[in-house]
Amino acid sequence: MQTSPLLAMVLVITAGAAIALQSPLNAALGRHIGSSLGAATVSFGVGFALLLVVTIAYGHGDRLMESVHAPRILLTGGILGAFLVWATLSSVTVLGVLTMSAILILGQIAAALVIDHLELFGVAPRDISPTRLLAAGLVAAGVVLSRY
Repeated sequence: MQTSPLLAMVLVITAGAAIALQSPLNAALGRHIGSSLGAATVSFGVGFALLLVVTIAYGHGDRLMESVHAPRILLTGGILGAFLVWATLSSVTVLGVLTMSAILILGQIAAALVIDHLELFGVAPRDISPTRLLAAGLVAAGVVLSRY
């Protein structure tokens, strides 16, 4: 599914807003059922069910079996996603949504600098330049400002 750069930006902005909403919703679910791990499990279960229906509806259901032949490292995204959901729902009530989101973005940027520089997983190479380090530093400053 090919998308235009503008549509990609809108999708990512919407996904960012969804992360901000998802964390307090999942934290509230965790309080309601008395388990943050249980809430993360329910969240992933509901997400899995929706993705399965959409995948089949788009006619891509038969492609799911190809994952059996994928390198195992490529299957760790689900583990990372589960950790993301659990970590954010466990932290949002302590940090607040703004600080939690800013720290989440800082972590993404730090990892992205390394991933781009090392060309991991087939991404185009990008040097760790002073400008990109400044961008990361500004996000770090935003973390400090959001907390104090």
